[in-house]
Amino acid sequence: MINVVGAIIINDKKEILCALRSEKMALPNLWEFPGGKIEHGESHEKALIREIREELSCEIEVHQFVEDTVYEYETFTINLITYISKVINGTPFASEHAELKWVPIQELLTLEWAPADIPAVNKLLSNQIVV
Repeated sequence: MINVVGAIIINDKKEILCALRSEKMALPNLWEFPGGKIEHGESHEKALIREIREELSCEIEVHQFVEDTVYEYETFTINLITYISKVINGTPFASEHAELKWVPIQELLTLEWAPADIPAVNKLLSNQIVV
């Protein structure tokens, strides 16, 4: 089981920052919420802040919990925990991902998502989360 956190980063236009996994990553060419592995003894919020700083070169603040999903891929199982987040310093830059894109919430399903991210996408689309 790989424990990871994902940031559902929202801007002032109510758009979500979506990250395209690169050819070098597992599950290439699928979209995801940026984030990464939780280190031993690290809180979800601290892990998310650290991962976004490392991956996107910006600072975020972490807000409300969205979804806790366990998904079994062919070669590994992931536990993805997502949170609404906001950029508070800097501009997101793709250093590991192939592309970053701001997408209106109602257009999220136009992207091909990594399966573990889909429950959080569906929750956003169902208006269960106030953004």
